[in-house]
Amino acid sequence: MSTQTYSGSCHCQAVKFKVDLDLAGALQCNCSICSKLGAVWAFAPRAKLELQSGAESLGDYQFGKKRLHHRRCTHCGIETFAEGVAPDGTATVGVNLRCLKGVEVDKLTPKQYDGRSL
Repeated sequence: MSTQTYSGSCHCQAVKFKVDLDLAGALQCNCSICSKLGAVWAFAPRAKLELQSGAESLGDYQFGKKRLHHRRCTHCGIETFAEGVAPDGTATVGVNLRCLKGVEVDKLTPKQYDGRSL
């Protein structure tokens, strides 16, 4: 696969965004929040995500070491993406692939990540 531009949104469409992602880097984490959320993630520099609408509708949830900002729509509750900093210091975004238009998550083979042990 290669990097492509995808459109995404929450369920109620209050939060809309575009993002440049390579789905070959899809990841599924087994930590407590990801397991309950059922999300499959792909990561990119934060600069590659363009929030088109809904900044005022984004809630922030942090837990554990509080390194990630889990952004969810305050209207419908869907977590569209999470923000953090990569080990090299780059502002990074993890996009919930289930929120992207035209992406069939069940046809991907995400890498398994053991976030539960962190």
